[in-house]
Amino acid sequence: MSNFNVQSGCGDENEQGTLTVSQALQNMLGAITERRNTEQIHISEAVDRILAQAISSPLNVPSHRNSAVDGYAVLQADLPSGEDTKTLNIIGRVVAGHPYKDELSGKALPSASRKLTLCRSKGELQQGDCIQIMTGAQMPDLADTVIMQEHVEVTGDSIRLDGRHTGGQNVRQAGEDIQVGQVVLQTGIKLTPPQIGLIASLGIAEIRVKTPLTAAVFSTGDEVLSLGEAAKEGCIYDSNRYSMISALKKLGCNVLDMGIIPDDPEKLRLAFEQAANSADVILTSGGVSVGEADYTKQVLMEAGSINFWKVAMKPGRPVAFGNINDTIFFGLPGNPVAVMVTFYQFALPCLQKMMGLSKPLISPIIKAQCSNTIRKIPGRSEFQRGILSQTSSGEWQVCTTGKQGSGILRSMSEANAFIILEHERTSIKKGEWVNVQPFSGLF
Repeated sequence: MSNFNVQSGCGDENEQGTLTVSQALQNMLGAITERRNTEQIHISEAVDRILAQAISSPLNVPSHRNSAVDGYAVLQADLPSGEDTKTLNIIGRVVAGHPYKDELSGKALPSASRKLTLCRSKGELQQGDCIQIMTGAQMPDLADTVIMQEHVEVTGDSIRLDGRHTGGQNVRQAGEDIQVGQVVLQTGIKLTPPQIGLIASLGIAEIRVKTPLTAAVFSTGDEVLSLGEAAKEGCIYDSNRYSMISALKKLGCNVLDMGIIPDDPEKLRLAFEQAANSADVILTSGGVSVGEADYTKQVLMEAGSINFWKVAMKPGRPVAFGNINDTIFFGLPGNPVAVMVTFYQFALPCLQKMMGLSKPLISPIIKAQCSNTIRKIPGRSEFQRGILSQTSSGEWQVCTTGKQGSGILRSMSEANAFIILEHERTSIKKGEWVNVQPFSGLF
């Protein structure tokens, strides 16, 4: 493994020796590159996968002229005008999946009436005739208009229609939705069920997608207990690892859960080496505060090129970022809420860039009226946990989830959004408008 130069900041620090949230994120994104690995999969497995190759249509959609309604295919020349009416002979019936010429070859098709006869021509509709047609059925040759069945009067083998109709109505043209060669889906999108349905409609069974990132996650410290262990004085149960693993899985990553690594330099060194050899990204929590006595920083100093930053934010001030060989490393704070705040603000956009996602999934900032008074000092960004809702008049409103300590997990579990208090903003009075960032379903 390569040696590295440990830093506590970077060239664009603010006057207090810390980075703003924006500076820290831009530094991280500038060091991130998209992973290029792809794989071919069946579309039945493609939901939430990231498209690696643009989809171009191999055919027209629809592939042929067809009827948009159940009714009667006619010639425009046979349409009456004004108060006039016209009687047309019903010479056949056509249903979806069976072109009208199938009738001419003698193939049996469903018939609405035994009195219906088959056209003896070459499948071309003649003046004075009409053909009963079902929704989606291919239009007979020369027919250019479909009259809804509710708008005609049927008598035996004929229909009578009035003058309210226009030529070309109720007909879908070939290629009306998609034309041959048209790019229908661009690379970098996270595939949704409607998009997968669109791909299937083009007759495409397999597509190329991005290979999921592999993320290695572990906790460190002798004070951290595994679930199932008996409670011990001075120890805490490992919650951060499960929060990170759940968020990573929801994002679509493959997770390498490496458990809890004790405060042993050699075991930590081996853990980082194994993670760097097996994963695209490593995430840990705790042990990254400047001046903190922790073996994690000591081992990282020998393992790769890592920056230990102080970020002007609450919660989440200590953050480590860098790389061990080609593997990206995120060292998040140890407090449970700070882990989730820094994951959302830093790790999430970086992971999405690594995944090749063209449009980040982070929610846009919206304005909401705050229902609480919130104390704040300028000089740092704060991420209060809030409950976002709409009033009966449709306006957005938000309230905090109560106590906002960085170790109070309930403040996060009950929230659906961050109340973002900007770097230079001071205290918020009840009724003031604030910026709010919904969680977008990640938490």
